[in-house]
Amino acid sequence: MTTYAPLIEPSDFAPLLDNDDLLIVQVTSPETYQKIHLPNAVLVTPSQLMSGNAPARGSVPSTDRLNELMQSIGLTADKHMVVYDDEGGGWAGRMIWTLDYIGHTKWSYLNGGLHAWYGEQLTLSSDTTAVTPSDYTITALNEDVRATSGFIIDHLGKPNFAVWDARSLAEHTGEQVLAQQGGHIPGASHLEWTDLMDPNKQLRLRPFDVIQARLDSLDLSGDKTVVTHCQSHHRSGLTYLVGRLLGYHDIRGYDGSWSEWGNDLSLPTES
Repeated sequence: MTTYAPLIEPSDFAPLLDNDDLLIVQVTSPETYQKIHLPNAVLVTPSQLMSGNAPARGSVPSTDRLNELMQSIGLTADKHMVVYDDEGGGWAGRMIWTLDYIGHTKWSYLNGGLHAWYGEQLTLSSDTTAVTPSDYTITALNEDVRATSGFIIDHLGKPNFAVWDARSLAEHTGEQVLAQQGGHIPGASHLEWTDLMDPNKQLRLRPFDVIQARLDSLDLSGDKTVVTHCQSHHRSGLTYLVGRLLGYHDIRGYDGSWSEWGNDLSLPTES
């Protein structure tokens, strides 16, 4: 049986596309998928990974909806999922967070996604991949990878706790307001999600030692419980994924994110 690294390069993955134990997932719009995708890849749309319920539209869908999604793409317990997107890892990371949440830890991220695959001039397809639906059923949810506003409030100010804000600097400072109130969670450290990817290398992740040094300088080290968020837990899908790839012992995605926090006037903010 093939062993897959959690971060896999396009050139290393290309010879493995036909492996029977793989489920290849592209997280993009249907329009992008119809034009271009990896051979054998199936489509998951961003909206399938979110509840769509206001105000926290990015919150995790119900278990029933997640079961329906996983069954529709043919996930089984023995499948290893390789995930990618067309934007450098935000939606792919959100998919991987969802897999961790439902307890399916057999996954890899295709470094750079479609941009890197295309840059390597590897084979692409526009044919819809036939899917055999599965009977996949979630047996337990791993709440240890998910943060709620209550969890954050209970841990604010503790020395072993940190909040990683993956939004733009303007959102973090409150210059750009996308909810009833702007600013950030008190004490949150800011490192925008796009700073993790290298535009000169087809949006591949920057070297891990470079990322880790930056995180350490922001008190976002791996010995802490780190909660990461953005506006809807889309951009912070990538920051969650990077924490996992770096081996952080306790990193959690706040799926309510700023759309919940910023619209709840009982919650504290800084700007």
